[in-house]
Amino acid sequence: MIDHNGILVLVVILFILVSLYFEIVGPGFTFVIALAILATFKVITPAELLSGFANEQIMNIIMLLLIGDVFRRTSVLDIFFDKFFKHAKSPRHFTFRMMIVVAPLSAFLNNTPLVAILIPYIHNWGIKNRTHVSKLLMPLSFAAILGGSATLIGTSTNMIVNGLVVDQQIVPNLKPLEIFDFVYVGVPMIVIGILYMLFIGIKLLPKIELPALERENSRDYIFELQIKEGSDFVGVSRSKVPFLKNEGFILIEVFRNGVFYHQIDKNYIFEAEDILIFAGNKEGIADLVNADKRCVIPSVGMFARKHQSDIVEIVISHKSGMIGKRIMHENFRGKYDGTVIAIHRNGENIIGHIANAELRAGDALLLMVGNQFKRLSKTANDFYVISKIKEIRRLGVLKTTALIGGMLLVIALNLLGMSTLFTGLLVFLIVTQLLKIVSPKDLAQSVDYQLALIIALSLALGMAMIKTGVADMLANGVLFVFKPLGKYGLLFGIYLITSLMAAFITNKAAVAIAFPISLSVALNLGVDTTPFVLVVAFAAAANFMTPIGYQTNLMIYGPGGYKFKDFLRVGTPLTIIYMITTVVILSFLYL
Repeated sequence: MIDHNGILVLVVILFILVSLYFEIVGPGFTFVIALAILATFKVITPAELLSGFANEQIMNIIMLLLIGDVFRRTSVLDIFFDKFFKHAKSPRHFTFRMMIVVAPLSAFLNNTPLVAILIPYIHNWGIKNRTHVSKLLMPLSFAAILGGSATLIGTSTNMIVNGLVVDQQIVPNLKPLEIFDFVYVGVPMIVIGILYMLFIGIKLLPKIELPALERENSRDYIFELQIKEGSDFVGVSRSKVPFLKNEGFILIEVFRNGVFYHQIDKNYIFEAEDILIFAGNKEGIADLVNADKRCVIPSVGMFARKHQSDIVEIVISHKSGMIGKRIMHENFRGKYDGTVIAIHRNGENIIGHIANAELRAGDALLLMVGNQFKRLSKTANDFYVISKIKEIRRLGVLKTTALIGGMLLVIALNLLGMSTLFTGLLVFLIVTQLLKIVSPKDLAQSVDYQLALIIALSLALGMAMIKTGVADMLANGVLFVFKPLGKYGLLFGIYLITSLMAAFITNKAAVAIAFPISLSVALNLGVDTTPFVLVVAFAAAANFMTPIGYQTNLMIYGPGGYKFKDFLRVGTPLTIIYMITTVVILSFLYL
């Protein structure tokens, strides 16, 4: 039996679940209230409450998200990702391509850096392709979890279980787990998990609206692309050009040999030096800048060689001296260190070259600008700067090598046991500062403080559950219910309680509680201990039901705009499928 402190912990857990599910208060404030109650009634001490903030895993996650933001700001990996995902024009197709890459890689690499690097790219892809980012980021995290659970080295949880096997004193000479002991369940579940997300999960995923600024995709800008000699588009018909199938771009006309062609049917063959005039969303246009040197925005010119430039949105003021003048005559390059790459006029089509367009009050322009733009435009009365759409940073060979090579070195040293992930990431972030790849101010703005608060306080909650005996009570209660069902029922019971504990008190704490119980059950039944060891590992590592159940879920929680109940809705069916598959396969192999 538990005492009054245990009852209070149960009440607090109930409050957390209700508050998170019905969004009574924000997730961060929910945990603050819950842990404040436990501290007030002295269930946990102030030191225990704050201990989570000194946890290495919290800093690992925060630093990985910061590094992901560094990659986003520099766009250094965009070219590689664009080549792999360029034919993915639907959310389902993109999800499939992403999951079949992330899952196998996660089986052998630390999956948290992989997710950190992909989050910003996937976010930008969603905006560019008018897809809710919430439809893409949860499959990313789930793919990482599925892959990580498939080998001994795929996740730290599996390695902790193996450490407990080696250190335990209950069974003499208990054989340590091998790297591929996990593949018999892990590999089939990668396939099943991907199919689940493609055909069921994708329908359960929420459509969370992006912030108002990003939602302006309906505002179509007119812009130009010129096909250069050697481009993949030369000699190809309109029906086969990939980016024309993207709903973000609409081909309006083609300029060839001094003539504008307005009727462009599907059999139209593109030629070198054709200038294609499109309507498209501003984020998509920004992503096209420098994406392919053989299909360029003509006005970019020398800006393509600048080490740092921005794409900004401006609106012509009613008092502007530019009104009635053509864009080509306004010398944006000389006056403001910028060049016009697109124009929007309240849905009105602008015929002919953008450079020939006469400016009107209220016209919105996309400018590609250099580092002098802010100073030169500070006192300008001709326009208002609305927003910065994208930063473009060309690092050069040295900095690019340092960024990519440094990240790979951190992962390799961690994999070989030569350095902790925390130390490697800390040194790596310092190097990015010394090389001026990103500024300290940029890093400070990228920290997700609410995420850090949730992780730290959830660890304190897990400590309270263990300290008051609530965790042991729940574990023994589930085993008591499933005991009459024999060894197969007990496997289900162990999986269920381990999974539930991992969902709310972290997977490492769940393993620490469930492992000795599971091993004792196997000895009492007189059966092979292997399935009872593995079932704990799978249940703790393959956690899809809550954002705090696994670190990659936490990483996509904020960027995806998810609610607690979104993980319950999408992740619970997958968790049940994983549980059934695990118990069936382990029973077939070992019992």
